[in-house]
Amino acid sequence: MTQRSWKGRGWMAGVMALSVCLAVLTGDAQSSGKEPQKKFVNPDGLYKPTTYTHVVSVEGGRTVFIAGQVAFNAKGEVVGKGDLRAQATQVYENLRTALAAAGATPADIVKANTYVVNLNPEALNVIREVRSKYFPTQNPPASTLAGVTSLANPDLLIEVEVIAVVK
Repeated sequence: MTQRSWKGRGWMAGVMALSVCLAVLTGDAQSSGKEPQKKFVNPDGLYKPTTYTHVVSVEGGRTVFIAGQVAFNAKGEVVGKGDLRAQATQVYENLRTALAAAGATPADIVKANTYVVNLNPEALNVIREVRSKYFPTQNPPASTLAGVTSLANPDLLIEVEVIAVVK
């Protein structure tokens, strides 16, 4: 792209194209008004997970992206410093609040990414236990769990981001 294309009409056309893409992603474009059709599949030939689904496909609906939630309360204070269970509980409560703001519930989640500081088998059990209280047991979302060395704040132990699809 030449420098000139960012000036005048070229720049405006780029902004308009980006606006159209954002409208489609957020559901602001015309919608059929139909319930989204979600398909949860654990294909033959892959391990049969109990806490997530390998493949989730969606037709229709409005896609909602929730930023990574951490163990901050409404005042911005870290909840459960040094306590993974307390932090995970706060994270999932924050997710529930964020989803509700978009007219969604945990049952609308189709993808979840979880990042845990110093992930180990004991931490995995804690996360699974807390998560099971918030995520549906039938048709759980596609999911990724990764151990990390740190998060943005050294007192944070877990961060979860999700994608949900609603009518």
